[in-house]
Order: sequence, then C-alpha cells, then structure tokens
Amino acid sequence: MLGACLVKALYALPTWTRVADLIAEHPGRAPSHWACYRFATKLRKERERIAGCLDSLTASLREHHAEMGREVAIDASDIPAYGNGQKFLYNGGPERKAYSDPDASWGHRSAVSTRKGGDFYGYRIHAAVCAATGLPLAWQVETARSHESNYVAPLLDAVHARGFAPATVAMDMGYDNARVYAECADRDVVPIIPLRKNSGHREASIARKSDEWRALYRRRSAVEREFGRLKHHYALAMLRVRGIERVRLHADLTMLARLGLALARDRTALELVA
Repeated sequence: MLGACLVKALYALPTWTRVADLIAEHPGRAPSHWACYRFATKLRKERERIAGCLDSLTASLREHHAEMGREVAIDASDIPAYGNGQKFLYNGGPERKAYSDPDASWGHRSAVSTRKGGDFYGYRIHAAVCAATGLPLAWQVETARSHESNYVAPLLDAVHARGFAPATVAMDMGYDNARVYAECADRDVVPIIPLRKNSGHREASIARKSDEWRALYRRRSAVEREFGRLKHHYALAMLRVRGIERVRLHADLTMLARLGLALARDRTALELVA
C-alpha cells in the first residue's frame, strides 16, 4: 500500500481509481481504490510512521557519507495549489472569495527562466539540504503567505534531531535579519548570508567576501538544484491533492522516494566495489 502511495505522488496521478487501475494492469493482487483511500487517510493521521522511515533513511545515508549535514543550505520554494488560482472572477472583475483549496493562500515568488515572477496561490516548502550530497535533511510545508525566515530555527532543530551537526548554513539575503542570526548562534551554526542594502553592519564569524565565505555561499545553490530535481523529476510541484495535510503527506512521500533511491544507489555502488 505504501508503494501505491509512492506511485501516486511520484507520477502525479489525480485519483486513487487511476492508481488502482494501473496496478491492476500488472501481475499480482491489486488493491481496490477504496483500500488506497483508507490507507492514505491513515498515513495522514499517523505521519509519525513516515517520519520514522525518513529518520531511518537519513541515518543509513549518514553511514555512507561521513560529511553529510556538515554544510547546510536553507531556502523556500513555491508549490502552486491544485485548483483555480485566478485572483479575480474575470478580467477587471471582483476578487474571488472562494477557492477549491481553502487551505492555500496567496504569496509572491521570484522569476525564473521558465516563468515570470509575481503572485501565486498555493503553498511553500521550506527545506534544509546537505550542501555536499544535495539531499534533503528536513522540510516543512506551509501556505504561500509564510515568510521563509520564520522557519530557520525549526529546520535546524529538525536537522539536529536526525543526528546531523551542521557547522554552517548558507541562505540568501532574504534571511538577513537579527532574529535569524540569533537563532543560528543559539544552535552553534555559522550563518552564511549576504547583507541586504541598508541592513547595517552585522558581525560575522567568517569574514564576508573572503575566499572561505564565497566558497561556502556558492554551495547554497545545492538547495535550488534540489528543488528543481524534486519538482521536475519527482513531481513535488505537480499537486493532485487539496488541503495542507494532504500536501504535507505528498511532500513526505516525495522525500521518502528521493532518499530511498539515493540509499539504493549508494548500496549498489558499494556492492560493485566489493
């Protein structure tokens, strides 16, 4: 049943009926779509079971990568909602009052090569990624209005809870505020953050613009690359569910597949060497 959930998440299938039909096309006993619905409901209510699987995966990966989690990059990325995201009922008309996904909210995203920047309706995933391996260590899904700087402390705490001991954390200038620096200092993590204009002088453990600082900040791109992989290769952003609890489960299943495949590759490579 967990495999059926992974299939639905990774292939962005819209319904459990479609998932059950696809499984039925292969040899073996196929679950009914009602069984799939019931199992997904149980997973949402007992997410600690998924968390336990993720903890085991990260622990196993740490055995293969001694440097894993020493350098961390944190950022947030948009996940558009599975529903009508038009802000107005029609061009020049009144603002929409009801949406098909009432848990989602409006937020702002920056422009990238494949789309324009601006407002979007949906969710935001905040993630801490290992700069050395590019693998996600901790993440949190909130609505689009959530500001990225509010989740530095929870992410670092989650990284520590999984047995990692980050020494540095690279973030973009959107995280340049006194609270973030204090949260990093409380956790003995050196923040690598460029200053915003007119932000004033901030003390830094590593001299800004030094070769060491530049090298550490360049590794911040690891989190952006990982968001790209998760969205385009693992269908993280291809939501086919509504409601924040379903979106959070979708993110957890996506990460479960990502980390599971990484561990399988590591074990295969070790067997080949042996």
